Amino acid sequence: MSERPLVGIATQSLEAIPDKMPACWVMGRRYVSVLAGAGAIPWLIPLLPDDEPTLRAIYDRLDGVLLTGGVDVDPTTYGEPRHALCDHSDAARDWTEMTLIRWALADHKPIFGVCRGIQLINVACGGSLHQHLADDRPEGIKHDYFPTATHYTRDYLAHPVRVESGSRLAGILGATEVRVNSMHHQGIKRLAAGLRPSAFAPDGLVEGVEGINGQYLIGVQWHPEELAEGHANMRRLFTDFIDSACGFRR
Repeated sequence: MSERPLVGIATQSLEAIPDKMPACWVMGRRYVSVLAGAGAIPWLIPLLPDDEPTLRAIYDRLDGVLLTGGVDVDPTTYGEPRHALCDHSDAARDWTEMTLIRWALADHKPIFGVCRGIQLINVACGGSLHQHLADDRPEGIKHDYFPTATHYTRDYLAHPVRVESGSRLAGILGATEVRVNSMHHQGIKRLAAGLRPSAFAPDGLVEGVEGINGQYLIGVQWHPEELAEGHANMRRLFTDFIDSACGFRR
């Protein structure tokens, strides 16, 4: 048990509900259960933008950082005005995850990003985002298959992605094309210089990135945590990340 790596997951702000619930930090259970089931010890990280020393003390104990899906990244983080259809943001979460990414890049600590996670990796490394794909890329395919009571599910395989041959992502997935779920309305616009694109949607949108300096740094635009139970290749995205975190721990 002592060899299980500690993987940090930043939480997200949930505003208070008057007379019912105080302000909270939350995170989806699926990420936690998939990590634990694959051999990691998940560590949910509070959002403390006014207490960097405490965040650093948490970070120093981690063997890897998982960046999950969630609310839109604030466009001020990449120097653009807010689009009318850019949705709710969480400034405390943006700060927390950008800080964790910066530290992990400096230490070559393993990083794995999912959906919002790949977007934040790109922003932290100097890239930018499409704030609303349907407006920015009207010629593109539909990406926002958000589940409702009557349409789609979180494991709905919406479209294929082409995976670059020879990439680390292709090696993990064991294929150069896979079908994925798709629950996002934002995406990578200007790719950061320190990232290599490793997967693409049919309309050319970057859906996978990895580092170029030997560090374990992978991001995917889809939600493999929703597919891990029924798709071995999607589960391998987590086990490979955890294996790398084990190596870092040793």
